[in-house]
Amino acid sequence: MKNYNVNCIERDALTLTGKGDDPLWQKAELLTDFVSPWDNEKIEKIEFKALWDAKNLFFCFTIYDNIIHIDKKDDSIDSIGNSDRVELFFRTNASLSPYYCLEIDPTPRIMDFIAYPNKNFNFEWNWTKKDLTVKSKINKNKFTVEIAISITSLEKLNLIRNSKIETGIFRAKYRGFENSIFEPTWISWVNPNTKEPNFHTPASFGVLKLME
Repeated sequence: MKNYNVNCIERDALTLTGKGDDPLWQKAELLTDFVSPWDNEKIEKIEFKALWDAKNLFFCFTIYDNIIHIDKKDDSIDSIGNSDRVELFFRTNASLSPYYCLEIDPTPRIMDFIAYPNKNFNFEWNWTKKDLTVKSKINKNKFTVEIAISITSLEKLNLIRNSKIETGIFRAKYRGFENSIFEPTWISWVNPNTKEPNFHTPASFGVLKLME
């Protein structure tokens, strides 16, 4: 499994602005190793960073993109699901029973849910507001999404074991075609080696290691 080291910072020192501009982000390892094994289109640069303190686990996505697609018809799950977005999946075990999904578009609208094998999704489940903070910023040629998830909530869900969190890191990019049709390009940190695009499989996960 791929590994990413999440460096530790002083508690309450990092400020989320949606821009990823806090100087503390310089202490994070930079991850740009993303693939789209099901698509021949060139992948625009994706930068991912993570840090943690005694209170929260922090994430920052910087997505370089000149044409950002956001479905604005409403704020439904379908609308978010038809938009460019970043995604984090956290699993309790390799059986994916259960795993927890967090999908965020550039605005930032949140689609979070609990899932079970065979894409059995329960959208009634959500992170509580006190345990999840999301901010974003759209610029001319990129968008940034910052996320904070409380350590307490991750521990309650049994997602931290031996200072490791088994995690999928993904991106959905929608490209426009004729007749206003948009089709997704699916991008992953880990190549799950599936014939068709599929993030919802044990092989799409890597490991976040919480460093001291």
